[in-house]
Amino acid sequence: MMDTIWACTLSSNPISKYNHLHLWPSDRYSDAAAFFLRLGSAADKCNAINSQCKAYLSAIIIYLYAHDFSKLRNATMTAQTFLSSDQNRCAMKLLSAYEEGDAEEIKRIGQSSAFNHLDHVVIRLARKLPTGDVQAIKKAADDGEESLDEDDLT
Repeated sequence: MMDTIWACTLSSNPISKYNHLHLWPSDRYSDAAAFFLRLGSAADKCNAINSQCKAYLSAIIIYLYAHDFSKLRNATMTAQTFLSSDQNRCAMKLLSAYEEGDAEEIKRIGQSSAFNHLDHVVIRLARKLPTGDVQAIKKAADDGEESLDEDDLT
């Protein structure tokens, strides 16, 4: 059932619903992540804690795979049940490995059993992490932090 919803949400062409996610344009990743954020929000309203945590972790993985760090920062989950979940701890380990630029740690976390209960397409994305040069991502993040002057009150 989840696969059907996933395919219909991401693909406007029903014939292409069996395409691999990595072949789709990057805006499809944003659509997929937004879908999982909406699913997490709906699951929160229904008190479906497991579904909520899986949906939020899926959105984080998709944003990491697509290198969409600006939206990743904006997608901070405030649901208390997610913040105290195993999925959140896994996501925080993954994010800290990205911040440190540790590709081996990212791969190790991507192979962990925390992802086994997610949608199979998201599991494939998690197994492929990291994509691109993690050190370059770290340098870009460091440069962005240095450009802000905390003492500048203007």
